[in-house]
Formats: sequence, structure tokens, C-alpha cells
Amino acid sequence: MAPMIVMIVNVGSTSLKFRVLDMDGEREMASGKIDRIGAAGKSVFACKTSKRSFQRELGTIDYAQAVKTMLDDLTDEDHGVLKLEHIRAIGFKTVHARGISDTTILDDDAIARMEDYVSVAPAHNPPYLKAIRIFRELLPETPLVGVFEAHFHKTIPLHLGAYALPLEFYEQGLRKYGFHGASHHFISERVGQILPSARRVISCHLGGSSSLCAILDGESLDTSMGFSPQSGMPQGTRCGDIDSYVMIHLMKDKGYSLESVEKLFGEQAGLLGMSGVSAEMSDILAVAAAGNASARIAIDVYCASIKKYIGAYAALLGGVDAVVFTGGIGENAADIRRRVLEGLEFLGVELDEKANQAPPGERLISLGKCRVYVIPANEEIIVARETVRALASRMPAR
Repeated sequence: MAPMIVMIVNVGSTSLKFRVLDMDGEREMASGKIDRIGAAGKSVFACKTSKRSFQRELGTIDYAQAVKTMLDDLTDEDHGVLKLEHIRAIGFKTVHARGISDTTILDDDAIARMEDYVSVAPAHNPPYLKAIRIFRELLPETPLVGVFEAHFHKTIPLHLGAYALPLEFYEQGLRKYGFHGASHHFISERVGQILPSARRVISCHLGGSSSLCAILDGESLDTSMGFSPQSGMPQGTRCGDIDSYVMIHLMKDKGYSLESVEKLFGEQAGLLGMSGVSAEMSDILAVAAAGNASARIAIDVYCASIKKYIGAYAALLGGVDAVVFTGGIGENAADIRRRVLEGLEFLGVELDEKANQAPPGERLISLGKCRVYVIPANEEIIVARETVRALASRMPAR
């Protein structure tokens, strides 16, 4: 029987990250990334396989050349770890598409639906569409699977997923989709393993892009992001939730164009806009410690937003059994975790500061009734499992 080998692809505008997994034992065969794609003379390829580990400069390459370079290396006759025909599917951590809230085979219809929402996810959909088309051309017989960010949030009920608009808009797809689905999905499964009694879980995915998810009995009940990744709490460069009439005021009364408002809300706001320093929390924490007032305000707004969502989700869930921090900030910023948890003693939260300050890795960081964990993200394994599920669902019963 042929092995169930799946390639997972995570696409950025100038980067290509990948993992190759043998799903029969969920064994990693290779992982790596190509950074600075398109930069003059600066593209870098890093890869680790069961046979070797390396990093090398590639010169100037475009996205198609990056994909071909990756595939050629992984299938090289001397040091490769697989053959192209062994790849059963390519799984993409796709972000958004009109009317899609689940894992989907990336056929012409799914691609058209992604194109429909380029304006809703302008930083995400264009590079994914480019990569998908390249893989279709290079591997025309290999199924491509989109594990859309909304897949974990398809269980959100109508009364939490609908906006206060005429319901016809909900039917047209103007509703809460939710994002970071692979991350919240993984946290749900991992908490189920380490604390099976936890029915009510709040997952905090904190990074350059951040969202929270209220999880009840392993399913998403609500999440902080909505129709687009621009919503919810403040992001690295995106403002998150904002009174819709701020946009109308800026355009009607202040002379802003649609394009300038879109750039302000999506590229010049969030942590970057508030701090005036950086979109990176590590940078902001450093200058705040040195006395930068704007950086301190950015941190305060960020942490207050997380705390408000935790309180709201505790009400929706009827209590909290576990709170989990994951993502780059969630896993590495002990000070952010402490700030968020201060004042939540009424929920049974009691921070273990020694555990909170411990080196990175999965661990319990609380002493109280409500368990608080740090759990490293593993979105790729969820994308791989969902990809296998999609393949199985389209195959005839045996």
C-alpha cells in the first residue's frame, strides 16, 4: 500500500513554508521555508529532512521558481526524501472564501470564491491564489486541499454568528466566519488530552494576528474575529473592531478616500499605529520598559481587549475550566500573560509566576481552580489531518 504522504504549505507574500508528513504515523519527513522571494539577490532556502539540514542563498527568484526549487530538492535522486508521485495531496492553510466554512478541495469553484474575497483578506488571499495556481500547474494530478481558517468555527450558532442586519445579508455570506481555525482546533484537541474534564475552554491565539475562541465540549462556540481577519482585537498592523461610522466620518467629513482608509485600518493601525514603534510585541515591550508612553498605551489596549473577551466568553460558556495561551506572543511574552490574567481571580485564575517565567514549552502556569496553560501552536498537524479527511470523504466507500 502506498504511503499517505501529505505536504502542508503556508503561504506569505514573500515566503513559502512547508512540512512533509507521512500520515500513517504522523511522522515528519521534511520541513523548511524559502524567505524573501522576489528580493534582489536575497532569497534564502532553509530545509531539514531525515537525511540533512541546510540553509543556502538562492539569488533572485520568483514564486514559481521557489516552489520548483523546493520540490526539486525534496525529490532529488541523491538526497531527496520522496518522489513526486508519493505526494497524495497538498494541504494549504487557506484563509477566506465566499461561503466556505470548511475544508474543501481546491477546484475551480473554490478558487473563484477565494477571488471573490480578495478585498476582504487582501494580505492573505492573493499570495495563496498565486501559490495554488503554481502547484496546479506543476502537479496537475495531485489533489489540492484548502483547510480554510473558518473550518473550526462552522459550529458557531446563528445567534452568535449573525450581525444585526436584515437576515438576508447572513444568507448572502455577510456573517462571522472566524479565523485561526487550525490553531484553535489544535488547542481544543490538546486540552482534551491533557485535561479531559475541561468542557469550557478559552483559547488565546496571540501573535502578529490575534484572536480568541470560546470552546464548549470541543467545538467553537464563538470567536473574536468575524467576517474578516481585520476584526476582533487589535492586530500587529490592523485596528480590529472599530465603530463603523469612524470610516464614514473619515471619508465624508475628513476627505479620506476608500483606499486611504483601507490602508490606515489595515497597514498603519493596531500595535504599530498605537505604539509608533513596531508591529512586533517584543519591540514594543522593550521600548515600554525604557519609558515610551505610546508603547505602554499599545500594551494596555492590547491586554485589556484580551481580558474583555475572556470575561465575555466566561459568560457565554457559563464559567471557564481552562485558559490557553498560544501563538508567538502567547507562548513567549510572560508579561503579557500576567497583565491579561491580573484581576481574573473571580474566575478561579491564580497565576504561578515561576511557571509563567519558565522557558518556552508546554506547561501549566496556574495554581487555581481554572487551569491556565501555555501550549505551542501546531497548526500544520491540523491542516494535515483535515487534508486526509477531505481525501477520504471524496473517495468511494470500500
